Amino acid sequence: MGLRKLAIATTFSLLAANLFACGASNAGKTETTAATTQAAAESSKEESKAGGEKLKIVATNFPAYDFARAVTKGEADVTMLVKPGSETHSYEPSPQDIITVQNADLFVYVGGDSDAWVDGMLKSMNKEDSSVFKMMDAVNLMEEETVEGMQEEEEHDQDHDHEGESGEHKEEAADHEDKASEAQSDSHEEEEVEMDEHVWTSPVNAIQIVKKLDEKISSLDSSKKDVFEKNTEAYVKELEELDKSFREVVDSGKRKEIIVADRFPFAYFCKEYGLSYFAAFPGCSTDTQPAAQTIAFLQDKVKEDGIPVVFHIEMSNEDMVNAICKDTGAKKMLLNAVHNVTDEDFKAGKTYVDLMKPNVEALKEALN
Repeated sequence: MGLRKLAIATTFSLLAANLFACGASNAGKTETTAATTQAAAESSKEESKAGGEKLKIVATNFPAYDFARAVTKGEADVTMLVKPGSETHSYEPSPQDIITVQNADLFVYVGGDSDAWVDGMLKSMNKEDSSVFKMMDAVNLMEEETVEGMQEEEEHDQDHDHEGESGEHKEEAADHEDKASEAQSDSHEEEEVEMDEHVWTSPVNAIQIVKKLDEKISSLDSSKKDVFEKNTEAYVKELEELDKSFREVVDSGKRKEIIVADRFPFAYFCKEYGLSYFAAFPGCSTDTQPAAQTIAFLQDKVKEDGIPVVFHIEMSNEDMVNAICKDTGAKKMLLNAVHNVTDEDFKAGKTYVDLMKPNVEALKEALN
């Protein structure tokens, strides 16, 4: 994932340069333009507040958007950057998206690998802490983990075919590979531990996030604090009912194991409800094609453990789950991680709770 972060950082640098630079030959003009843009944005926000206009809240993905919408309920203009139906992990901001964030009173984002572009953007904008909300800061975090059978993502492919090369060239190639392997090993040792970003998949975490988001939003518009608090209380009750439903299903289940033939963004969910799991890929994997041994491992687990249901997540191609279910006779079902929503559900106003409720029945069938 390090390469993707580097690519995103490079892309953002180019976007920022196009937005704020007047020309490489005149640094003074560049600084003046950036300062003018910042000043104009701040002036515009002050005028809006003075005129009694609503807060402008921008969120990266659907959970962030829905939580902000639930707290404000029409008392703020809430915008989602990632388009409905699109892949959240490959999203990169457009110049217009950057301007939208620049003009927001509050920017709500996850803080993980899928929005690694955020740090560079905020730094270039000189955004104050009071105008950002990072969901990963609102809960206790878990390290991203790889369980037995899960296909780890490879950032470098070092399998080269040297057939037909001379002995000298083979030795040189081998030497280059050894050095590359050593460099990669050193890089992994220095790399920071990757924390799992899918904090919202646990309803208990969602409750904490919504409560802390309410505090942040209320601090920006204290005149509506009571309204925001009532909205938050109502939504927290829905989340508590959702949490209760999951606990009842797990407590009465015959097994405590699930299999997801897809990416696995449910680590927080499984930890909260005491479930074990097997899956094809880590939650933020960019891989979509599983190795034969990954499919074989999951097929064997389904057969050995008598698993009646194999899950896939939303908006996946479902090829792997179809293959496993065809081989084992297990039933295919959706376990929605709520990364994003379809355009139809978005227009219908579906909420995080609406999308998570079907998971209760799906889990009941999988555990019995």
